[in-house]
Amino acid sequence: MEKTLYEKATARLDTLQEMMSGQADVCSSGGTVSDFPACMKEGFISFGIGLIVCHEGEFEFTLSGRSYKASRNETVFMPEGGLFRVTRQSADVLLSLIIYHTESIRDIMGAMVQSVHLYTLMSSNIPCVWSTGCENDIARYISLIKAKDISSEDFFSINEHKLLLLSLTYRLCSVFSQKFLSNSPTHARRTEIFLKLIRLIDRHFMHERGVAFYADKLCLSPKYLSELSKSVCGYTVQELVFKNITRKAMSLLDSTHKTVAEISDELNFPTPSSFGTFFRKQTGLSPQKYRNQA
Repeated sequence: MEKTLYEKATARLDTLQEMMSGQADVCSSGGTVSDFPACMKEGFISFGIGLIVCHEGEFEFTLSGRSYKASRNETVFMPEGGLFRVTRQSADVLLSLIIYHTESIRDIMGAMVQSVHLYTLMSSNIPCVWSTGCENDIARYISLIKAKDISSEDFFSINEHKLLLLSLTYRLCSVFSQKFLSNSPTHARRTEIFLKLIRLIDRHFMHERGVAFYADKLCLSPKYLSELSKSVCGYTVQELVFKNITRKAMSLLDSTHKTVAEISDELNFPTPSSFGTFFRKQTGLSPQKYRNQA
């Protein structure tokens, strides 16, 4: 017999509670639920990026010591490390919820992953609850991203899962950046430059590794650009470029049968040994040792 809507929602909540208790990489309600997991009522430190879309009713909560209220058609943004606790909820509350790590999509997200870090840094400057205008779209992503274990051998499901998380993350970065740029004019220029920088790095990191190239593209001095980058995300321009190269190298070592020499050539290192020295400095392992333990 087909399950009722109530039974489906209850099953989703049970799965969500189990995944959150184990701090799974992705904890998704997989659709709407009419209650919160018990841990979120007791006091919960978010171990990833969290989103809660309120479809019906309302609820009150505290986040890192501050009190908030979310109502119908509003979204709650939880930064990683925030202490969250539900203090009250209406009887008719209906919501979609997801908490996830970005680690699983770093290899395909590139430098744009720093936008997520930017979101975490900016969260203290603007409210964590607002109507984004795209609540239905966010909820749709959450419903497609199921809270379940996927076999490491299921290539297509793994990559489908990654692409859905990537799409949701890009939407999150877009929504959050627009909100921040409109509400914080004093930081808008720096944020705009930083977002342009990481887009440039994503396009050119395979061939351009010097700060001067990116500074010239943005009509800024190399020193100013690196100081701006460091203040926004904690990394200089060159460190961001190196992180992109390292992620690309890891992806090639993980997902292809190319030799270390071939990967070195693809990443435009003068010799395989120079690539090996670079990779070891960034990860603590040689390329071959990294591949063997993957």
